[in-house]
Amino acid sequence: MAVVSPSESANKGRSDLIAYATLSLISIFCAVPFFWVLLASFDGNAQLFLHWPEQWTLANYVRVFSKEDGAKWLFNSLFVVGSATLLVMVLSGLGGYALSRTRAWWKLPFLYAILLIRVLPPTALVVPLYKFLLTLNNAEGAVLRPIFGSYTRDIMRWSGFIDGYLGLILVLATMQLPLALWIMKTFFDGLPRDYEEAALMDGATLIQRIRRVLIPLALPGLAAAGLFAFMSAWGDFLLPLIFLSSPELQTLPLGLFRAFLRINEIDYGLLTALAFIYLLPAVVAFGFARRFLVQTFSGGVKG
Repeated sequence: MAVVSPSESANKGRSDLIAYATLSLISIFCAVPFFWVLLASFDGNAQLFLHWPEQWTLANYVRVFSKEDGAKWLFNSLFVVGSATLLVMVLSGLGGYALSRTRAWWKLPFLYAILLIRVLPPTALVVPLYKFLLTLNNAEGAVLRPIFGSYTRDIMRWSGFIDGYLGLILVLATMQLPLALWIMKTFFDGLPRDYEEAALMDGATLIQRIRRVLIPLALPGLAAAGLFAFMSAWGDFLLPLIFLSSPELQTLPLGLFRAFLRINEIDYGLLTALAFIYLLPAVVAFGFARRFLVQTFSGGVKG
């Protein structure tokens, strides 16, 4: 057993103290902006500088949902980003499993090729994507207009490729899918095939193997891929700005941008209330995904 001298113990204690003090200062530095947002959102006289509210009020949140379009922005963001995340999870789960279990010479070049979509900056892809979706949008409008007449525009707000939910959902999912495929492919590579072979020996069908074996085992990987896709799509500002022009379809990032564009001055109370509302879904998504990220595979699959 090694004996630690008093000088070494003192040096280690000083090193730990310096490390903890440094981490504490960094944590405080990072937490102050969030603390300011929280306090200012409940302050009736919110200012640019951090101070304790003289009068606590919910007026800023009431204005967000009554006088502003906060409820609409929140719904649009949750619907678009939630749909894109679900699409990414389904496609990356199926694609990752297929790429993991397939043995072919083209698999690795294909994986690097789809990763190039993520490497390229979104600004380089906006123009060709917009041109492609505009062509699809015009074709869809030409098909729907003789059938639905004056209701075509209302229908295309949901199904339109330009200035509609569908186009933005597909674009967001496309941007997040390559890295999610890599995550799921790597995750399935680490799963032994014994579980699938045992289920096959027990007479389980393909659907039963997917539902009772693969999905329970893949939950941590799906949670990681889904969390990454949600966080990236939730914070995206450029794509909603380009593909959405109708005010009733705009998302929360665009609403925050509009809060800066006041004619006279910035309303910090309204801005911080919007920012705090914008922060909550990301925190909830992380808390929900964390339950699956800490799961282990010991014990196999029950049932």
